[in-house]
Amino acid sequence: MGIFDSEVVQEEAKQLFEEYQSLMELGNKYGKFDYDGKKLYIDRMEELLERYKIFMKRFELSEDFMAQMTVQQLKNQLGQFGMTPQQMFDQMHQTLERMKAELHR
Repeated sequence: MGIFDSEVVQEEAKQLFEEYQSLMELGNKYGKFDYDGKKLYIDRMEELLERYKIFMKRFELSEDFMAQMTVQQLKNQLGQFGMTPQQMFDQMHQTLERMKAELHR
C-alpha cells in the first residue's frame, strides 16, 4: 500500500490544506484583530506549522516512491527560490516569533 492510499494520510493532508486556507483568509484581517485574536491566530499558525513538519517528516522517512517524489517536488519548488524545506520552516517560525514580539509592544 502506498502512502497516498492511507485514509489517515489523506485526511491529514485535507485537514492541513483546509486549515491553512482558512488561516490565510483570516490573516487578511489580522491587523484588525485585538490582542486575544492576534494571539489565537499566532497559536493556530504555530500548531499548523508543527503538524505540517510532522506530516512532511513522515514522507521523508517513508520508503514509498510517491512519498519520496512529494519530498523531492517540494525541494525542487523551494530550490527555485534558493530555499530548502528546513529554511522554509525556519523562516515561518521566525515570522511567527516576530508577530509574537509585536504583540507585546
